[in-house]
Amino acid sequence: MRSWAMDEQDFHRCCRLLLEQSKQLRDGWSWEAVQGSEEGYLRKTSLRSVVIDSRPMRKLDRRRSALERRASCRPVPNQRADDKEQLLLGDAPSMGSDTDDEDDLLCVASEGSRQLLQYEYHILYSCSYSTPVLYFRAFTQEGRSLSLEEVWGSVHPNFRLRLQQSPLHTLGLQEHPLLGQPFFMLHPCRTAEFMRPVVQAALDQHRPVNYLLSWLSVVGPVVGLDVPLKYCTQLCPAASTRSVQPD
Repeated sequence: MRSWAMDEQDFHRCCRLLLEQSKQLRDGWSWEAVQGSEEGYLRKTSLRSVVIDSRPMRKLDRRRSALERRASCRPVPNQRADDKEQLLLGDAPSMGSDTDDEDDLLCVASEGSRQLLQYEYHILYSCSYSTPVLYFRAFTQEGRSLSLEEVWGSVHPNFRLRLQQSPLHTLGLQEHPLLGQPFFMLHPCRTAEFMRPVVQAALDQHRPVNYLLSWLSVVGPVVGLDVPLKYCTQLCPAASTRSVQPD
C-alpha cells in the first residue's frame, strides 16, 4: 500500500479488521454483499438528534457571487494603485469578511430546528481515486429524505465553512455506484492530500495503521459519524496483509 492511497486488496483487508473490532465494540458495522456480484460495502445506521439551519446554502451562494465578481474584475493599465485595489475588490466590503461568515456559521447551531434523524452510512472503494468513499443518506422519523440544503444545514459549523470553500464543493448528491439510488457523498478528491502525512508518519514510526480507520476518523465526524477511541487502542500490530473478503 502506498502511503497516500490503497488498492482494493488493502481495502478488503482493512474492512475485515474494522468489522472484527466493530463486533467487539458492538458499534453496528456490517458487510453488505451486492446480489449477483462479488462487490459489497460497509454499512451502519444510527439515530442522531441534529440542528438543521437553512441559511448556509444561501450564504454560500452570496459568497460565490462575490468571488465571481472579484475574478471578473481586471485592473486598467496605468490606473492608480488605490483605484486598482478598489476595482479588484469590487463590492466585497458589503458582502462581509471571511471572519463575518465564520462568526455567522458559529451562531446558526442554536437558531435552527432540532430533529431526530435516521442516518445510513456506506463505505465503498473507489477505483478511480484508490481510496474509500463515504456515502450516506438521512431520513426524518416520517420517512422523508433530507434535501441537499438540509444536509448542509445539519453539518456542524466547525466543519461547514471549510467544506464550502473546498474544491468540487466536497459534499454533494450522487448516484450510489452499487445500488443506483441517490445518496449524499463526501467527494474523495482531497483524500490523498490529508491521508499521506497521517499514514506515512505511522509507517516511519513502525506503528500499526488501518488506513480505513484513520480515514474514517477524519471524514466521519463531518457528517456526524463518530469513531470511538477504542478502535485505536485495539489495533493489532500482527494484522495480516493478505486480501480478505469481509464476511
